[in-house]
Amino acid sequence: MFLAKQLTPRSLPEIGRRFGGRDHTTIMHGVRKIEELVASDSQLSDDLQLLRRLLQG
Repeated sequence: MFLAKQLTPRSLPEIGRRFGGRDHTTIMHGVRKIEELVASDSQLSDDLQLLRRLLQG
C-alpha cells in the first residue's frame, strides 16, 4: 500500500479497492505506519529503496 501510494497517482480509495476493498483510512494508517518505521529502521528504509528501484526499472 505504501509503495502504491508513493509510486502511482492513484487515490487512497482506489488503492483500497485494489487491496481487497479496504477503506481509505486503512490505507492512510498503513502509509503513516511505514513512514514512522522508515524513520527508525534503516534496514526497512534500504529494503523500500531497493523495491522502489526494482519497480521503477
